[in-house]
Amino acid sequence: TIRKITAAGVVTTLAGLAGSNGSADGAGSAARFNEPRGVAVDASGNVYVADTYNHTIRKITPAGVVTTLAGLAGSSGRADGTASSARFNYPRGVTVDGSGNVYVGDYDNFTVRKITAAGVVTTLAGDPGYGSADGTGSAARFDNPYFVAVDGSGNVYVSDTDNNTIRKISAGGVVTTLAGAAGSSGSADGTGGAARFSYPTGMAVDGSGNVFVADADNHTIRKIAAGGVVTTLA
Repeated sequence: TIRKITAAGVVTTLAGLAGSNGSADGAGSAARFNEPRGVAVDASGNVYVADTYNHTIRKITPAGVVTTLAGLAGSSGRADGTASSARFNYPRGVTVDGSGNVYVGDYDNFTVRKITAAGVVTTLAGDPGYGSADGTGSAARFDNPYFVAVDGSGNVYVSDTDNNTIRKISAGGVVTTLAGAAGSSGSADGTGGAARFSYPTGMAVDGSGNVFVADADNHTIRKIAAGGVVTTLA
């Protein structure tokens, strides 16, 4: 299920039915999901969901009406295309920019995908086959990119989980390593490659360009300033 919590702490179920997995579009409890992971919300209150075990990206209106934005339930793979012709492989994280474009951490495809508001899916960066390489578009490599976040300039930040790094993708698809060193886990504050993470997962970015990371195996929340300076926030 997808739940909603008001500022006062009141919890309701926006979509799905507890204990009933599957894949079905529909309103409220008529919809079905299969292990949904990442969520993001746009300026109009629409919620986007990485429906991980269905290999799809779902959209929920503020009224709770669920549709499938891209991918085909039960069909994993890697294909760009429009709506149900596209394929994902255990998508995990989603984020949405001010223009309504959705970005996806396509975990087992080792790529970051982009979905326009019309449902057109392209591969922003990476290529099937894990590794760690900076570069443009398909020349870049990730190792199980998990969660993603986007700033006001269209830069996408990626928790490159199995590389223990945080990557940055420009709007043009140029990938750099913002912090951490591929293949080196640990916990160290510092700048850029001097910092260390251990299985970074959830992330968010604020209006000033600071990136916040759930550093899962270190049990900490880290902050990365715009210049790549990493500190432990909590």
